[in-house]
Amino acid sequence: VQLQASGGGLVQAGESLRLSCAASGSIYRINDMAWYRQTPGEQRDLVASISNGGNTNYADSVKGRFTISRDNAKNTVYLQMNSLTPEDTAVYYCNAKLMTVVYQRREVIYWGQGTLVTVSS
Repeated sequence: VQLQASGGGLVQAGESLRLSCAASGSIYRINDMAWYRQTPGEQRDLVASISNGGNTNYADSVKGRFTISRDNAKNTVYLQMNSLTPEDTAVYYCNAKLMTVVYQRREVIYWGQGTLVTVSS
């Protein structure tokens, strides 16, 4: 199983970016999917999460600006980021809690490789 994140880049404050993360491999079912972010020397923090049924949760710092969504048919999670500020600069990681075809009763957490978002002032 692999998670491939994309969509990061350099933008100016106030602009938008959309991140994507596609899961591939022998997947039986994906439960929660999420985006985290990390800056140098800091811990990795939750940005937003979404359940298989579409229930969402956001960090206070991104509420009203970021929107998480998913396409279950494509095993893909998205993060629409609007009104970006320099404080949003970080490496963004996607995360999925899933069961594989071989181990259908065991939930395992997989991480994507990270995509850098840089917001200039």
